[in-house]
Amino acid sequence: MESTSTSTLDGVKAVIVQVLGIEDRADTLEASTPLFGSMPELDSLAVVELAAALESHFDFEIDDADFTGEVFETVGTLAQFVDDSHK
Repeated sequence: MESTSTSTLDGVKAVIVQVLGIEDRADTLEASTPLFGSMPELDSLAVVELAAALESHFDFEIDDADFTGEVFETVGTLAQFVDDSHK
């Protein structure tokens, strides 16, 4: 896996915090923080909202075929997906 840029990781964390409304836990998010299945706020509707917010924040379009469950394993895997998708 390639290294994810710090700015991408920080941007992804900011979008997650905003979409999920978890400002009180913002400081606990790290690249290794588990997402889907570990955060009750991250349900199927939140995934759609998160995808739209990431597209807007990073100015790219997500291909639905690439947007798999593996992308949501951790904050880091989501940031890596964003990095890879908008290059």
